[in-house]
Amino acid sequence: MAESIQSGLVQATQVARETAARRAANGVRFAAFGETGLDDAELVRMVQAVPTAVAAALGRKTYYFVPLALAEGRGSESTGHRSGNEETMISPVYTAELAEQSICHRNVALGGGANTGEEGVFISTRLLRDRFSLAFELFINVGHAFVDEAGVPESFSELAWNQAVADVRGETSQDAWESRAQAVGGGQTAGRTDEKARTEYIEAAFSDAVAIYMLSLAVDFDYSELREREYQLLAPQALAERLRLVARLFPANAEYEFAIRYRRRA
Repeated sequence: MAESIQSGLVQATQVARETAARRAANGVRFAAFGETGLDDAELVRMVQAVPTAVAAALGRKTYYFVPLALAEGRGSESTGHRSGNEETMISPVYTAELAEQSICHRNVALGGGANTGEEGVFISTRLLRDRFSLAFELFINVGHAFVDEAGVPESFSELAWNQAVADVRGETSQDAWESRAQAVGGGQTAGRTDEKARTEYIEAAFSDAVAIYMLSLAVDFDYSELREREYQLLAPQALAERLRLVARLFPANAEYEFAIRYRRRA
């Protein structure tokens, strides 16, 4: 711990205690600590992009935007987002050395113990160097938190599964891609679907769709920007069907617009 103090690192739990959290108009609790490099107005607009109906499921979450989040004693064996037995530490400033040890986000139990259910999500703003990456990191976290709390609507489960069994090309994330393959292909034995893999696929696909929907409210981006090397991106028409359903389930807040354009305006 002495080394951490000398390096200027602060315990995440201390940051949570000493940094006043704000509540956005949609109900999401958030705070900024240290030299985040964020414009306050842009940060507020990004947080407020979470639809009120989604934010209602996040009552036990507080999102902390910090320069860098890392685990004390972090090394090659520590790659998870949740703190486990490691103390999550926060750097109030950016350094290249600490950046190499940091992670995009860390989830930390708050309020005196894991059983309270209160959790802080510490997002490393200085690792996410543009608005697109930062917003997507936030919304992916929100999407997974919503699924953990509220589950997946039956209408979305039916849509995504129908697309999967119809062999619609691609998926929205590595997790969704792998669990879909397990459920539809390798998970079938004598015509029976691997229900565990199916559930994991539906949850991953839904959290992805919610995140991409919120990203579209906060940032004007090309769908190709979501592409990763390990899997094919879901066919645009199939994604559009998912996003339109999510938009009906969780209407955008005032001053935000949901729109899908297959060709960018000149």
